[in-house]
Amino acid sequence: MAMIDPQNYFRLPFTLTDNALSWLEVTTACNLHCEGCYRDTRSAEGHKSLEEISAELDVFARERKSDAMSLAGGDPLVHPQIVEIISMISQRGWKPIINTNGELLTPELLRQLKRAGVYGFTFHIDTSQKRRDAPGVRTEAELNALRLKLARMLAAEGGICCAFNQTVTEDTLAQVPDVVRWAQQHPDIVHTVVFIIYREPDLLRMGDYDFFAAGKKIPVKEHYKDPKAWGGRRAVKAPEVIEQIRSVDPHYEPCAYLGGTANPRSTKWLLGNRLANRRRGFGYYSPRVMEILQYVKHAFTGTWLAYSRPEVLASGRMTLAGFALVDPQIRAAAWRFLRNGLRRPRELFQRVYMQSLLVIQPIDLLEDGRADMCDGCPDITVHKGKLFWSCRLEEIKHYGHFVTAQPRTKDQSAEKAEGTRQPEPVHASPN
Repeated sequence: MAMIDPQNYFRLPFTLTDNALSWLEVTTACNLHCEGCYRDTRSAEGHKSLEEISAELDVFARERKSDAMSLAGGDPLVHPQIVEIISMISQRGWKPIINTNGELLTPELLRQLKRAGVYGFTFHIDTSQKRRDAPGVRTEAELNALRLKLARMLAAEGGICCAFNQTVTEDTLAQVPDVVRWAQQHPDIVHTVVFIIYREPDLLRMGDYDFFAAGKKIPVKEHYKDPKAWGGRRAVKAPEVIEQIRSVDPHYEPCAYLGGTANPRSTKWLLGNRLANRRRGFGYYSPRVMEILQYVKHAFTGTWLAYSRPEVLASGRMTLAGFALVDPQIRAAAWRFLRNGLRRPRELFQRVYMQSLLVIQPIDLLEDGRADMCDGCPDITVHKGKLFWSCRLEEIKHYGHFVTAQPRTKDQSAEKAEGTRQPEPVHASPN
């Protein structure tokens, strides 16, 4: 397994009140069913009104500085007023980023959203979905054609960031290299790929814990059953995904991270920024470069950096030239670029792109019952005027409080398990 030491990387300086991102849920409705989804997309809540959304934006403006606003749900594209919502967010100074499965996106809708001010899209596409636009697909590699179709749609419109999410489980871990290889072929139009580790298998040990909300014992299984036990029988860890990425790109090295709230050694977000042309890679951002970029952005705008325009991401040669004098890691990448240019002179004049590969390891339930969350979480959302982790919002809706776990003694666990089948897993956030 890959060795990951957070002390080697730049800790992203995100906090609850000063963060690169915020998370706005505009609807609970969705046009797809994804295995393991932690949001109740069949709830009666449905679409939020423009007045409700405006009120939640007021909370963000008052409580939390952000560079970008991630729109989520459900799927935001099912909201009948999605264009108006994008305009509202853009006019208030945030970069609107739509998190969607992409099935409902058309060139005409994309043009409307661009006119309204959309900054980027993050498409969630993986084998957990039953998609009408990719019937019968069984592997992540088979979904690359659909990913490319959406990336090309955005590129044809121009000026819009393009990112892809996918859920990684024990069953799909070995398929990570297929997506990395595909992304490496398209750094000009695929700006970010995010591997989100599924966390349900980590909670299969339910017989080892009692669960409480506001001090009251609760039967948490009744609300989070998944009889198919989708996602494998164990929890994948971030170093395993890093190892899969390095099987394709041995030079892959994260430059920045977010740690855990309980475990100082955990790496909840691991960000690697690749410098490459459309044929080959030259290296990755160093922690120092990411630190400089973040603090310069904050000094001039008052917010941490979340997303950049495609034309900025296409200025990798300037990055190589500008940082090579002060940073050994970028200097090594610049030498690779120059040596490649001596062998292939045409490539000296081709664009060099920055492409992000991000690994997210969400909530972990520790042996002592503590929930190890993302420290400085960018996916904080608003519910009834207050800020909450979006991945645990269902706990607030069901119980009015976050759920806590109390470890059982070995005797209690054995008594609980005796004569019973394997406990049904709890839905935990893939996000």
